[in-house]
Amino acid sequence: MQTRCHFSVLIHQQAAKYGSKPALTYREFGSLKWKSLTWNYFSQRVKQVSNALLNLGVGVQENIGIFSQNCVHYLFTDFGAFGIRAVTVPFYATSSEEQIQFMIGDAEIRILFVGEQEQYDKAQRIFPKCPTLERIVVFDSNVKISDHDTNTIFFDDFLKLGEGFPRQAEVEKLYAQANDEDICNILYTSGTTGDSKGVILTHGQYNAAMIANDGCVPVGENDRVMNFLPYTHIFERGWAILCLTEGALLIVNTYPKEIQQTLRETHPTCMASVPRFWEKVFTGVKAKLDEASGAKRALFQKALKVGKRHNVEYVLRGKRPPLALSLEYQFFNRTVFSLVRKELGLENAHFFPTAGAKVSEEVEEFVHAVGIKMMVGYGLTESLATVTCDHLDEPISIGSVGRPVEGIEIKIGENEEILLKGPTITRGYYKREALTKAAFDEDGFFHTGDAGYIRDGELYLKERIKDLFKTSNGKYIAPQMIEAKLLVDKFIEQIAVIADERKFVSALVIPSYPLLEEYAKEHDIEYANIEELCANEKIRDMVMERLETLQQSLASYEKVKRITLLPHPFTMERGELTNTLKIKRRVLNDNYAAEIEEMYKE
Repeated sequence: MQTRCHFSVLIHQQAAKYGSKPALTYREFGSLKWKSLTWNYFSQRVKQVSNALLNLGVGVQENIGIFSQNCVHYLFTDFGAFGIRAVTVPFYATSSEEQIQFMIGDAEIRILFVGEQEQYDKAQRIFPKCPTLERIVVFDSNVKISDHDTNTIFFDDFLKLGEGFPRQAEVEKLYAQANDEDICNILYTSGTTGDSKGVILTHGQYNAAMIANDGCVPVGENDRVMNFLPYTHIFERGWAILCLTEGALLIVNTYPKEIQQTLRETHPTCMASVPRFWEKVFTGVKAKLDEASGAKRALFQKALKVGKRHNVEYVLRGKRPPLALSLEYQFFNRTVFSLVRKELGLENAHFFPTAGAKVSEEVEEFVHAVGIKMMVGYGLTESLATVTCDHLDEPISIGSVGRPVEGIEIKIGENEEILLKGPTITRGYYKREALTKAAFDEDGFFHTGDAGYIRDGELYLKERIKDLFKTSNGKYIAPQMIEAKLLVDKFIEQIAVIADERKFVSALVIPSYPLLEEYAKEHDIEYANIEELCANEKIRDMVMERLETLQQSLASYEKVKRITLLPHPFTMERGELTNTLKIKRRVLNDNYAAEIEEMYKE
């Protein structure tokens, strides 16, 4: 059962309830060994952080920065700050020096917590440019601190400031004063459409979100929950805290690139993720299938057909499958799908929330077919994550993003824009009165910038309104929809559709370089380097042929007609991706202007 209380005391109330039960499973920085700590230990560390922060002079509603990947120290710091009514401002571990300098200045941050060497080095370099910044606290004890740096301490030394809880009487008073109007976090948006802006998230918003999600998200105290996405991402942040309120065990994943191995080592029951994770699973299974014998391939395809009929056409729609189909599905579930889930480390799969981008219908059907409950949802930082999600006790349609959570009012406005009102919606943007005013209409509805429609109680997304392209022929193109269709191909790692004010659709493609090299070897295609391989006409024709197969259902004006294979991926360093790995189309248009123009030459 969910524990409902202010976050200032949440961990302590859970410790009183669960005591020596494990709360967190994690690895130390750089270690391969998994460890666990109890709710009691978690509570003690949080109190220590609260006391230490008071000893550093942190005041009520003061902003504290956290620039780190996921780790247990992050959680100690977050909840320790909430205990003294301070505000945490999370930064992505991949943020650039320019980004963190802006956020530190905008939020007037005095104390910055950092993760590993990379984050420390960036913070140390911008320190002289940040007038408000006084202190850096380093989570990883292996970090080499500069010899001339007198402003930095390790987290272990910071904790000593709270040893024995010397200020606990003051902390207890602050618990009593904590309220729903207090700001909990300021989360800076990823900035796909302009400068980053800080979204204000209050404790009242979080409280409403916890209650709303408790009503439709079946996570419980027996679940083992993988924290794969960064805690800076509102989806993971809201999800992780929801799981803590339910008493679930969190598996803290510090190194996202190792997620496949991490899943096999820790066997979680749940994990929130973006669609790209499942696209990788889908293409990985398809690649293995391509290498399998004809008999094995036929068996798996038969199993998928049965799984789709049983789970997608019947179970998801709330219908009882025919007995013969149920028996056939049980056979394939035991003999085929269980092996797929075991290979993924998901033998004990419960359910898997998925949001953050458009989910390919082919991928969604595949995940359900193999017996994994994907819960697709929709939300924004400004809505404190969940606006809608699949409700497992109601009919679910492939392609929708679910039904509204409790308390959210959805209205479809001009240009089919999704408008929101409710207790989880932000009060506005930090120090941005004009932007805040522009984001809300006179009826108090927040304008999301996303287009969509509601059918039979479920919300369907169309496109980011600002992302809609209009060709020179007057046709409107939805690039994200096209990209989602094409990303399921194993040869495609990243893709950016080009069409605005152009006479046809083209695309910049980042291929899977190892697979291209393998294909070239098998087909005796000679090349000196990746650049030459990507420019090879036979390679380009092969990729184009695969894309044409995937876009058969598109209207002719929506289909990609020409592509350019790029010899290096889109990166955050060149400003082409946000911290959440969304592409910045304006930057791509600038960075690849020559390549784009080449595709439109007669």
